[in-house]
Amino acid sequence: MTLAAARIDTGDTAWLLAATALVLLMTPGLALFYGGMVRAKSVLNMLMMSFVSIALVTVVWLVAGYSLAFGDDAFAGLVGGLGQSGMSGLGPGSVHGTVPTLLFAAFQLTFAIVTAALISGAVADRAKFSAWLVFVPVWTLLVYVPVSHWVWGPGGWIVDRLGALDFAGGLPVEITSGASGLALCLVLGPRLGFKKDAMRPHNLPMVILGAGLLWFGWFGFNAGSALGANGLAAAAFLNTLAAGCTGLLGWLVVEQRRDGHPTTLGAASGAVAGLVAITPSCGTVSLLGALVVGLAAGVVCSYAVSWKFRLNYDDSLDVVGVHLVGGVIGTLLIGLFAERAMTGGVEGLFYGGGLVPLGRQLLAVVVVAVYAFGVTYGLGRLLDKVMGFRASEEQEHTGLDLTVHAETAYDHGVLGHGAPVSHSVPAGSAQKVKAQP
Repeated sequence: MTLAAARIDTGDTAWLLAATALVLLMTPGLALFYGGMVRAKSVLNMLMMSFVSIALVTVVWLVAGYSLAFGDDAFAGLVGGLGQSGMSGLGPGSVHGTVPTLLFAAFQLTFAIVTAALISGAVADRAKFSAWLVFVPVWTLLVYVPVSHWVWGPGGWIVDRLGALDFAGGLPVEITSGASGLALCLVLGPRLGFKKDAMRPHNLPMVILGAGLLWFGWFGFNAGSALGANGLAAAAFLNTLAAGCTGLLGWLVVEQRRDGHPTTLGAASGAVAGLVAITPSCGTVSLLGALVVGLAAGVVCSYAVSWKFRLNYDDSLDVVGVHLVGGVIGTLLIGLFAERAMTGGVEGLFYGGGLVPLGRQLLAVVVVAVYAFGVTYGLGRLLDKVMGFRASEEQEHTGLDLTVHAETAYDHGVLGHGAPVSHSVPAGSAQKVKAQP
């Protein structure tokens, strides 16, 4: 038995294999979650934007992404080197901690896939599929890969140098996708009929199924980030469950008080908001902290999704309101609720750690959000100028399923006329506008 093989822990490896599969399942779950929220005429296009991200990001990750994100630091904590491009030098005997390096690379790949797919919700119903095929791999290399190195890579400046904390991806996953989604909203402009037509989710059972698959996969996302079958994984697992529950309840309470009725879409969105917020903090806060993090996200995000109507940006499926806002909440609350028993040293303000940890978290949030927004905005503008990023008016009116993919999801009529109004409809407009297909 080689020394490398002797370092591999079979229990840790088995758990990470399962966690990797769970996280990969999140992207099909996201496809269903998003697919149910759009109108029936563009549901297949929404599904395709998630599924094609699996293929695009995988190729980019294996060729160069993994090496740039997790290779030895090449420049001031900003990016890794190209020594492992094409997975060069990595074989069955290569070890990362107590698991095979190839497995660690696959686990991290699933994070990159779902992050890119998340952005599609911000530009649903109106983005050119051909432009999306170019955007995803370029964005992965320019935005996701560097931020992953800052947070998780050897010598990355956010964790290793600044000392900010992010257990499972609040910065590289949630905040980058949310800020990037906002940038693309501004590049593409609003959908036809934004703030005039009711744009209801056409299939709420599909939304709930997608949310359930996301929640299921999130246990691999968060508990898998312990990289071992151990007590930290168990704590992250329980924190993930708790925050999802309080996020769901918090959103429903707001809906009941504000609108007079709790909705199915609200329950699904609240659970996702809680899961988003606990992602960075699941390995740093206690169970009490997790309950507070989830509740805060459920309440705040339920209000944040309506900001687009006041500020006039069309975030179709509320990527900004849930993932950016939820990611910021979860990352900042580490500075308040972090406990030494979880972190091994760092404590938040409420546990005697002072303001320094909170300041570090805030700086990390601002830098990552500004970087992701700026690069994505520039990339979106470039693609729009070179090949056009916005679908034509005719395509958008008819629906992207038929005009782009020559397919339709349903053969008989339009579904979803009885669905509750989504949080994509301005308050008070539900009785004024008929449901659109």
